[in-house]
Amino acid sequence: MKSLILGGVKSGKSRHAEQLATDSGLPVTVIATATADDTGMQARIARHQAERNPQWQLVEEPLLLGRAITGVNTQHCVLVDCLTLWLTNLLMLENEATLRQELQALQTAVDTCGSRLIMVSNETSMGIVPMGELSRRYCDEAGLLHQAMAQRCDEVVLMVAGLCHRLK
Repeated sequence: MKSLILGGVKSGKSRHAEQLATDSGLPVTVIATATADDTGMQARIARHQAERNPQWQLVEEPLLLGRAITGVNTQHCVLVDCLTLWLTNLLMLENEATLRQELQALQTAVDTCGSRLIMVSNETSMGIVPMGELSRRYCDEAGLLHQAMAQRCDEVVLMVAGLCHRLK
C-alpha cells in the first residue's frame, strides 16, 4: 500500500500520516527531508521530533530520497516527510541534471518499493500563479511531482482543517 498525503501548512497531514504509520502495525522508519537552516525551521523540526514515536527509526536525507527509500527494510512502514521540502532542497542546488536524476530515482524507488509507503507533501499551488521565477518553477515542479506520485499511489488524500478528503 502506497499513500500520498497532501495539504497546506498546518492542515494535519503529518499527524494523519503518523496515524497511518501507527495503524500499519509495522516498525516505522521516518525519512525526514528538512534542513534546519533557520530558527523557525529548527523549532518546527524539534516539535516534530518531540511528537514522533521514540521507537521509530529516523533517516535524515535532504537530497537522495530515492536511495533512502530503497535502503529501508521492506518489513517496515516508510514515512517520508516531506516531498516539497525535498524538492526545495534540490531546486536550491540550481543543478538541472541532479534535479532530473533525483526525480527519476524517486519514481523508480516508489515503483519498486515493497514496504508500506506513506509520503507527505505540501499542496501549495491552489492559488494564483506566483510572480517570481523561482516561485513559479517550484509550483510547476511540485505539481508535476504530485501528479507522478499520485499515479503511483493506491491512496491519495487532501488534508484540510484536520479533515481527510479522499481523492483516490
